[in-house]
Amino acid sequence: MDPTDQELIAAVRAGRIECFEPLVRKYSPRLFATARRYARRDSDVEDIVQEIWVRAYQKLDTYRATAPFEHWLMRIAVRVCYDFLRAHQRSRESAFSELSQSELDWLERVGKQPESATEQADAARELVQKLLDRLSPSARLVITLLAIEGRSVKEVARLTGWSVPAVKVRAFRARAELRRLLARMATGKYL
Repeated sequence: MDPTDQELIAAVRAGRIECFEPLVRKYSPRLFATARRYARRDSDVEDIVQEIWVRAYQKLDTYRATAPFEHWLMRIAVRVCYDFLRAHQRSRESAFSELSQSELDWLERVGKQPESATEQADAARELVQKLLDRLSPSARLVITLLAIEGRSVKEVARLTGWSVPAVKVRAFRARAELRRLLARMATGKYL
């Protein structure tokens, strides 16, 4: 029978660092999936996951077992992803002028006939990714957690350490930022 997370953590705290490896194997797929929502390049995703594990190991003594280890680990993951977004905010890879013709055409069609959006789902996904890339770090974090991952406001508050009202305010501002970006993209198409 496999040891529980609590037993493995207790063993690591007692000096048996090899007991940390089963935790890494168990939770790394989830961390990679989370990191991929915030970074495009595989090397960045790997760096993020490595940083999550380094911080988790360094802060293992702060884990109090009042909630599952996975919840504690995901809080660290969200904070590391947020740090990554803030650090890379100025070095964004794409500009509005870099939209492909299919993305511009899709944006125009959806503006005129929203029901045509399903025809070009791939272009829509790429456009959403480019929009997310242009958002501020906190706006991208909130939109990703609420809209893409489907988490509740309370879950986002717990993961980020923000209050529930702060999450609501940041979500409101993030949606407004998205609307401004979309409007600017659509306007840029016709200028």
